[in-house]
Amino acid sequence: MELKVDQSKLSKALAIVSKVAASRATLPILNNVLIKVVKNKVTLTATNLDMAIIDYLPVSSSKDGEITVPARLLADFVANLPKGDIEISSKDTKVTISSSKYQSVINGSDVSDFPELPEINEKKAVIFKVPVEDFKNGVSSVKIAASNDMTRPALTGIYFNTNESVLCVAATDGYRLAEKKLISDVKSEVKAIVPASTVTEVLSSISEETEEVEILFDESQVCFRMGEIEVTSKYIDGSFPDYRKLIPENMEVDLNLKKSELLRVTKLAALFAKEVGGSIILETSKSDGVLKVSSVINEFGENTSEIEVKVSQDTKVILNSRYLLDALNVLDSEDVKVGISGNLQPIKIENKKSLDYVHIIMPLKG
Repeated sequence: MELKVDQSKLSKALAIVSKVAASRATLPILNNVLIKVVKNKVTLTATNLDMAIIDYLPVSSSKDGEITVPARLLADFVANLPKGDIEISSKDTKVTISSSKYQSVINGSDVSDFPELPEINEKKAVIFKVPVEDFKNGVSSVKIAASNDMTRPALTGIYFNTNESVLCVAATDGYRLAEKKLISDVKSEVKAIVPASTVTEVLSSISEETEEVEILFDESQVCFRMGEIEVTSKYIDGSFPDYRKLIPENMEVDLNLKKSELLRVTKLAALFAKEVGGSIILETSKSDGVLKVSSVINEFGENTSEIEVKVSQDTKVILNSRYLLDALNVLDSEDVKVGISGNLQPIKIENKKSLDYVHIIMPLKG
């Protein structure tokens, strides 16, 4: 195998694929990146068995062949080389890397030990194309609600699902729930739980030049295509909760607020709430026409801030301040609609204008 490639392009590709290379004592080959050259097409591939990433690399010249090389070592070495062309060649399991006055030989491994990657059947796959900004905003806004509890694996993923001809993404950890509408007027149906770690990898792999994300779903896996990069992942086995039943339709009090104002007063209350698990109180006063955001009294003291707003009735709820801040920070609108229905019911946060995003936060006991 031989290839000549630009240092910056190779370094960028290795930085992306090497993150997927896993450290598993039982399968040391997973620490490696597979370099494959076929008819002047070069691919870099890494996998941890649950997820694989492929980067298609433009080269100025090449000779067919394949080899696997320790991913982190190769990535770090190439990153420290000067800009310009790099020549890589292999003989048996020895890989020689040359650039200007620099040369190194890395011990690689035979490709026969590298896991065979399953391929998406495009003829049977359900395919969606999403503008890159819509994709990034959509999955980022729900990913914050995914669980880290591996005893409930279905809740550690992002649920891609269609409902009434709309492709939605949703996530919940049992304490909060977020849903975002991605595409309208879709013809195909899909229900798939994609690991949140896969979505994180996809987000970090999107380049500034990427305009569109193509998503392919088949019976057992999903593939995200972003220009020259592909991320393929297995689904999470299990059933996602019927979450739409958990979203209240009508709230006792609907408040139309500015995101920046609510963020500010929530941050102030959160400063005093660290000793009480981040608990803060949202309380409406019809007579005063305000929303009060305050901390629970503790050894640090107390804090109360008010926002003038049209209020239909008095109500009160205790929340985890971090959950509220997370929800507000991912909203892409300054106009926010907050629904409150008392201290035993969840609050509902939405983009006031588009209503394409909803975030539910369960209350804390007072």
